[in-house]
Amino acid sequence: MTEIAIVGGGLMGHGIALVLALHGHAVRITDTLPETRARIPALMGSALATLQEAGAAPAGWDADRLRTAVRVEAELEPALAGAGLVIEAITENPEAKRALFSELDRLCAADTILASNTSYLDVFPLIPEARQARALILHWYTPPYIVDLVDVVPGPGTDPAVVSAMAELVRGLGQVPIVLKRFIPGYIANRIQQAISAEVFQLLDEGVAAPKDIDDAIIHGLSLRIPILGHLAKADFTGLELTQRALANASYAPPPPRTRSETLDALCAEGRTGVMAGKGYFDWGGRPPEDLFRERDRKLLALKAAMAGIGRMEGT
Repeated sequence: MTEIAIVGGGLMGHGIALVLALHGHAVRITDTLPETRARIPALMGSALATLQEAGAAPAGWDADRLRTAVRVEAELEPALAGAGLVIEAITENPEAKRALFSELDRLCAADTILASNTSYLDVFPLIPEARQARALILHWYTPPYIVDLVDVVPGPGTDPAVVSAMAELVRGLGQVPIVLKRFIPGYIANRIQQAISAEVFQLLDEGVAAPKDIDDAIIHGLSLRIPILGHLAKADFTGLELTQRALANASYAPPPPRTRSETLDALCAEGRTGVMAGKGYFDWGGRPPEDLFRERDRKLLALKAAMAGIGRMEGT
C-alpha cells in the first residue's frame, strides 16, 4: 500500500499522515476547513522536529520532504484519486460520517479499502452495503506518531483478508495492531480508561482527593507496574487466589455509569477546558499549547525509549 488518503486533518489526521509518510507511503490529506488545512504542515513539522530530537525519526527527513510526501488538498476528489486506502478521521458525528461515506462510495474505486478512525461510533451501518467487505476501523491513539497502539476492527461483513492486510500495514509502521473479533464501543484501552475515569470523577465530586493527589496515585502506583506487567500479568504476580478472594469479598463497588461530573461541569462553565484554554484541572501557567504538546511528546519519547531498553515481563 503506497497511496493513502486521509479525510480530516485535525488532531488525529495530521498525526496519522506523519506516521504513514515516515514509513514510505504517499499521503494526501484534506479537510473542509481552510484554517485546518493551513495548519497541517506546521503541525507535522513540529511533531517531526520532536521525533528527530529524540532520535525517533528515520534519517533524511525535513520539512520540504514532508511537504512532498504529504500533499494537502483543498477538495475531496483529488485527495482520493488513486488511493488504495482511505482513512476517515472527521468529527464523531454519525450523519457527517454517513454523508462522507456516501461520497467515498461515489468517488473511490471498487477495490479501495475504507477505514474509520472513530473512537466510539459503530460506523458500519453508516457505510454503503456494497463497501462492507472492504471497510473496517483503524483506530489510532493520540499522539499517533508516538503511541504505538492501533485497533483493527472488522465489521460484520469485512473480508478477513482485508483485516489481515491492514494489521500488516500497521506492523509495517512499527506499531502494534490489536485485532478485535467484532466492534465494541471504545475497544479495549478506551473502555479501561473510561472505567478509571468513572472512579476518578466520583472521587473528585465527593471531595475525597484533589486532582494532583489522584494523578500522583496513578503515576506512582498504577503506572509504575503497568508498562512492565500490564494488568493480567500483574495479577499473576500478586497471586490469583488473592484476586479471587478480593472478588468474593466484594469490598469494592464500582461507581455506576456516569453521564456527567459536577466537578467537570464547573470547570467547563468557567472556560477551564484544558491545555488549549491554558487551564483545566490544572493551571498550565500561560504557556502556549504547542510548547506543552512538545514537552509531553519529549517525555513520552524518553519513556518509550527507556521502556524499549527495559522490556516487559512476558508469559505465554
